[in-house]
Amino acid sequence: MLTTPLFLAEEAGETAQNPLLPAPYDIIWSAVIFVVLLLVFWKVVLPRVQALLDERAAAIEGGIKKAEEAQAEAAAALESYNTQLAEARAEAARIKDQARADAARIEADLKARANEEAERITAQAHQRIEAERQAAFSSLKTEVGSLALDLSEKVVGESMDDARSAAIVERFLADLEREGANR
Repeated sequence: MLTTPLFLAEEAGETAQNPLLPAPYDIIWSAVIFVVLLLVFWKVVLPRVQALLDERAAAIEGGIKKAEEAQAEAAAALESYNTQLAEARAEAARIKDQARADAARIEADLKARANEEAERITAQAHQRIEAERQAAFSSLKTEVGSLALDLSEKVVGESMDDARSAAIVERFLADLEREGANR
């Protein structure tokens, strides 16, 4: 069936033209338009697209550089922070050690003061005891002396003068002290 219209067209005397090929004037005008569009695209559109792509590439590279700079700054800030943290920890340890040393020094100072105060109180107590002992000894000496004189006056039957009685009391007490020392 398809062969029938082709056969009829050939008989009609028409020149054989391929229906798939356009006419030559169509090809020429299409080529001219294609060349004009190609030139417009080449001269106008392509530079604009290239500029847009260059701008995007520059923006991306700038963003990458900014990101790298920000990352470097962040790394530097982190390093600085770690350094400051280490310094702060070292300072805290130093302060803590200093506080311990101060506490130990204060404790030793307080102990020394307490010992000095205890020694002072003990020395004062010894002095008071010695003073009281001396006072008691003097009082006892006087009391013993007067008792001895009273007793000797009763035994002898006559009263004694003060010088003689003092000599007797002194001798008596010296004998008592020698006996106490010998024991």
